[in-house]
Amino acid sequence: MSYSTPQIRNVALAGHPGAGKTTLFEALLHAGGAIQAAGTIERGSTVSDTDPLERQRAHSIDAAIASLDHAVDGAAPVHVNLLDTPGYPDFRGATLSALSAVETVAVVVDADAGIGHGTHRIMAHAGERGLCRAIVVNRIDHEAADCARLLDELRDAFGPEVLPVNLPADGGRRVVDCFAGDGGDSDVGPVADWHRRILDQVVEVDESVMDHYLDRGEAGLSGAELHAAFEQSLREGHLVPVCFVSARTGVGIAELLDVIATLFPHPGEANPPPFQRGIGEASTPVTSTPDPDAHVIADVFKIINDPFVGKLGIFRVHQGTVRRDGQLFVDDGRKPFKVAHLFRIFGKDHMEIEQAVPGDIAAVAKIDALHFDAVLHDSHDEDTLHLAPMAYPKPMFGLAVEAASKGQEQKLATALHKLSEEDPCFQVEHDAETGETVVRGLSELHLRVHLERLRERHGVEVTSRPPRIAYRETIAAAAEGHHRHKKQTGGAGQFGEVFLRVEPLPRGTGFEFVDAVKGGTIPGQFLPAVEKGVRQALGTGAIAGYPIQDVRVIVHDGKHHPVDSKEVAFVTAGRKAFLDAVSKAAPQVLEPIVDLVVVAPEDCMGDVSGGLASRRARILGTDSARGGDIVVKAQLPQSELEGYAPELKSATAGRGRYSLDFSHYEPVPAQLQHTLATAWKPRQEED
Repeated sequence: MSYSTPQIRNVALAGHPGAGKTTLFEALLHAGGAIQAAGTIERGSTVSDTDPLERQRAHSIDAAIASLDHAVDGAAPVHVNLLDTPGYPDFRGATLSALSAVETVAVVVDADAGIGHGTHRIMAHAGERGLCRAIVVNRIDHEAADCARLLDELRDAFGPEVLPVNLPADGGRRVVDCFAGDGGDSDVGPVADWHRRILDQVVEVDESVMDHYLDRGEAGLSGAELHAAFEQSLREGHLVPVCFVSARTGVGIAELLDVIATLFPHPGEANPPPFQRGIGEASTPVTSTPDPDAHVIADVFKIINDPFVGKLGIFRVHQGTVRRDGQLFVDDGRKPFKVAHLFRIFGKDHMEIEQAVPGDIAAVAKIDALHFDAVLHDSHDEDTLHLAPMAYPKPMFGLAVEAASKGQEQKLATALHKLSEEDPCFQVEHDAETGETVVRGLSELHLRVHLERLRERHGVEVTSRPPRIAYRETIAAAAEGHHRHKKQTGGAGQFGEVFLRVEPLPRGTGFEFVDAVKGGTIPGQFLPAVEKGVRQALGTGAIAGYPIQDVRVIVHDGKHHPVDSKEVAFVTAGRKAFLDAVSKAAPQVLEPIVDLVVVAPEDCMGDVSGGLASRRARILGTDSARGGDIVVKAQLPQSELEGYAPELKSATAGRGRYSLDFSHYEPVPAQLQHTLATAWKPRQEED
């Protein structure tokens, strides 16, 4: 099918785990004629869950892409790009990166289980990113489903802008249109009442449309006026439409496709993506235009290292037309690459296409320079262009890994690099202090999946162990420090003397070096050496061997020798003067604190709270959740998280789950600081 930008709809299915996103994805592809029969998670036959680990675990790990063509009432077909995203917070990186490729996020909610924390998280993120939002209530035919109550809860949680465009009827056996139609009854009340509410909400955004509506009623509104107002309401967050479906039985699926085709925005109608030119405070916003004849601007939102195709970069075209055999630059690269093959992605299959117009999602293969979030373009005018950074959760869980067999170190490094290319929330670090290779992710499950991929996909067996906790050191008071470095070896000696003062800075500030030397007591050419010595001590620590942060160092006096003063002397004097000052400045060891959210059955509250209290946690509050669950919010040291996942699973019979984010650093208890300091045996250097 040949199509233009106004015929494209890009929709991501997102939401809480277990809401039925993958089943809905299959139902939509089947209803749109893209597949002959909908696959099932139980049989491992879905288009989206193609990875062996996804089939084994029966849930999505990566975002999947497929497309269909759908025509409404004889109109020109609309090309719908669907993205199925993981629901588990452990794999949020894949979900958030997929959202950068769409105009609309369809948040799937289980009619039986109700609103989950994943629902709140995705709704908030999509709103902050300026994406259009819709809610799809799934499983409306379940006996326990109470759609009327759920609709009220959705409106309470996300505001009065949440309004249905269709309604369940006959106990979830069919749906009725309440946007275009106003007659009959439904499972949530008279259709006319909801029809009036959504029209009132839509026409509010445009004064002329509102005037026509007030003067002549609904009959006075043209279809074009109503569509424009609906699209504006979506773009401004003034309307969050709700659709009701049963993905298993197919109820409401055809109607949802009609809503996507007729009411969801195309790439030219939604809010433009937040491109920027330049880096940091000097960057300026840039608006791309979905003009097929303009310079190409495309963003790589997903990398796949396919064992047969090689590195596959999947991108969304925002401007211009990408053509096979054309040439593109990657970021500010000086040498273009040739688009030898251009693909459309359908699950695990890749189909060659001739071109990709603005709004399209396509892929290129075997381009080593491609990386996640790269900008592809065909003009050096766009060299410094990039999308505004997305707020990905910080990977807090870590494991130190090493190859189980000698001789596989390089193979392990290559495999880890490929995994980190594919997942923005999977990081690989080399700790120079300990010599450890540390992989970091969002949870134990997240890391376990990647370690299994190392073995299954890349053939690398590893051993793992907990890494050293990322403690830090700081000071709590101001203090003076001094050191004279004098060394005589028979020839030219070494001499340097430094007086300095240290002061604490607010948490998270970092390090400041201030030159307050008067009268040239330390010549200007030696001050960089003093700072170098201080920075050496910052990296190695003063009391327990951890990096020092949030400190200001003021060098105010010193002495030098016209012959013996050398750079090396002032490096040593600066370092030891700094360590002398820190030892008098109430030094503290800091530990990372995380925000923890635990969801567990209410009858497990005592066990959950007791388990957290034993791990030095501060419980900040508890809330009730639907289905008899409680939500416990707490803060606790990262060092106390080891073994928490199996403990929670045991305490809640597998029904508990948790998520976390880095919060801040704070001082460790005095006893723990003493233990850490005692365990650290710094190497004493000879004067």
